[in-house]
Amino acid sequence: MNGMENNWKTIPAFHPEFDIERCDYKNGCSICSKECSFGEISMHPVKDDDGEVRYRPRANLTACNSCQRCVKMCPEGAIHIEFQPMHTSHGYWTSDYASNIWRQAGDEGGVLLVGNGATGPQKRYFDHIMFDACQVTNPSIDPLREPMEIRRYLGRKPAQYGEEIGPQLKLDVPIMFGAMSFGAVNKRVQEAEARATKDVGTYWNTGEGGFFKDLRIYGENTIVQVASGRFGVSEDYLKSAAAVEIKIGQGAKPGIGGHLPGEKVLKAISETRMIPEGSDALSPAPHHDIYSIEDLRQLIYAIKEAMEYKVPVSVKIAAVHNVAPIVSGVARAGADIIAIDGFRGGTGATPLQIRQSTGIPIELAISAADTRLREEGIRDTVSLVASGGIMCSSDVLKAICLGADAVYIGTPVLVALGCGLCQRCFSGKCAYGITTNKPGLAERIDVEQATQALKNLLHAWGEEMKELMGSMGISAIEALRSNRDRLRGVGLNEEELRILEIKHAGA
Repeated sequence: MNGMENNWKTIPAFHPEFDIERCDYKNGCSICSKECSFGEISMHPVKDDDGEVRYRPRANLTACNSCQRCVKMCPEGAIHIEFQPMHTSHGYWTSDYASNIWRQAGDEGGVLLVGNGATGPQKRYFDHIMFDACQVTNPSIDPLREPMEIRRYLGRKPAQYGEEIGPQLKLDVPIMFGAMSFGAVNKRVQEAEARATKDVGTYWNTGEGGFFKDLRIYGENTIVQVASGRFGVSEDYLKSAAAVEIKIGQGAKPGIGGHLPGEKVLKAISETRMIPEGSDALSPAPHHDIYSIEDLRQLIYAIKEAMEYKVPVSVKIAAVHNVAPIVSGVARAGADIIAIDGFRGGTGATPLQIRQSTGIPIELAISAADTRLREEGIRDTVSLVASGGIMCSSDVLKAICLGADAVYIGTPVLVALGCGLCQRCFSGKCAYGITTNKPGLAERIDVEQATQALKNLLHAWGEEMKELMGSMGISAIEALRSNRDRLRGVGLNEEELRILEIKHAGA
């Protein structure tokens, strides 16, 4: 060997550093090593000043993803994470691009995978949009002393007074938990979602991995998916939920399918998905019975017939450049709800280049879709749900002002449960037990505590939305839907302002 294998060696950008003066290793503490699910920290024997051999923590410099688990769990606060990426002297070829090529040329090869959604550098439009608050002419509202309404109803509305209304989803907060399948996340996470949405009065989405039988008692607050793999789909599955969603695409990976590795398909997952234990769960990019709007319409009405027209049918699509005419076609095909997922949507695993280079921001997509539906006079025939990149309560209200009826959140749910956003969801080694069912890790999720955390998040965002609405002199959230007059852009060009249909600040 001539050592050429070292040409492709990459060093993780992060590694733990230990304050040995604070570390309690002399008394046998090894919590950091036990808590590190990636194997970055190990205990090594050292001879101390008193001549005794003790085991001291050491970074292996091989696998740290900056999940921060060791930092949070150290009882002495003796650990911090160092950021020390590899560097190149080239101004164009950054270390990220060079290290990706080294990884592919070396022993890893193949497609590079990441989780947690796109990281940039594309513009986040929510940060360039401000609310237009009231002052003297139109006084603001005090949400602590006056009633504020943030309830929403999703589903087909009558075109005129007196017409029959379609089945509706009642949301006491305009926020739902987005699709995260059993297998991609821990069953305990799904149970916490189900409990929280029942208590708060909203909905969670099973994702494409079926509906675990023990959770069907929460069916009144559950949306089930029909995806290309048809995992877990049966008449009983459809009738166990409050709504059915046909998944055509998702924002993190538009135009490609899904893959749950066989090592994550344990017994309960295989039973729920109705596939052999240990087999890869592959969902192709297209539905092989949908190649046109007419085919989609046939599936929508097949589901409506099976459900006796008692629950709404949703269609989930990725935000792509021609999203407006797609939404128009889906609405005319009979969908009651259309979920549009922007390119910053999270997922357990997606090819790096797909995540970074495909799809469009949800802000532009939801605005374009809402405008098209209003221009065609069919806006009330369907509800729009925005997802992908919602990070705070003000994002929720901005999305509604741009045309959404409600939003899905996914990554905020994981973060609320402690997720460190290390982007290794697909590894099955999640340090917080969120995206793994591996024994010893999955138990790190306490369902009671997780439920309370999610309820706290929804309550906090709901209160913040009321404060924001009060500042705009609006007491009912319905008055904000498609109300772009309450928004102003900062640092946006004329084309961006045109698509968003908002004025620049100061105009």
